[in-house]
Amino acid sequence: MKFLGTTILTLSLLALLSATPASAQTAKIGTVDLRKLFDGYWKTKQAQTALNSRKAELDQDDKTMRDNLKKGSDEYQKLLEQANDQAISSEERDRRKQVAADKYKQLVESKNALDNFERQAQVTLSDQGQRMRENILTEIKAAVATQARTAGYTLVIDAAAETANATTAVVYTSGENDLTAAVLKQLNAGAPISTAPTPAPTTTSALFSNSNSPSINLR
Repeated sequence: MKFLGTTILTLSLLALLSATPASAQTAKIGTVDLRKLFDGYWKTKQAQTALNSRKAELDQDDKTMRDNLKKGSDEYQKLLEQANDQAISSEERDRRKQVAADKYKQLVESKNALDNFERQAQVTLSDQGQRMRENILTEIKAAVATQARTAGYTLVIDAAAETANATTAVVYTSGENDLTAAVLKQLNAGAPISTAPTPAPTTTSALFSNSNSPSINLR
């Protein structure tokens, strides 16, 4: 998460630069890979599964509404053809034109309902993803704080953070003070057997990225 990592790193460096030489020398700095913590935490997989399930439900509802709209559009075209049938009386053509006009109004209403549904679906997924992400990050930060206090670190930075230019924020770290493994072990200590964490994936969870949540397939 670029914005989170950059913010933590910036505040940390400012704190170091503003400190006196003596306090800077005694500061014990640790590192973590926030991306690995997020992807390796069992609750992230659980949250992603729930988000994908909700997305699938919304996709299915969206498909049903689109199928109904397409069916109604086909019926409207047939009504128009029937209304222009020269083999029937003008009175019957007028009646059929009115039926077609009424059908068109229904189509407009259905299209508006579909548009509203799709907009709300995006908001629903975004809000759900944001809440899940914030809850997970809060738990990760708490675990980092616990491990940092235990090891006597006064500052912990995200070694995987990136700048706004997509460059590595931390230029060098020996990895000797890395707390990632210890924090991840603490986070997954209470994982249910059925949700036992697997090795961290090579790609970052959608929940972790700035794009909030996977978008619903609206088109």
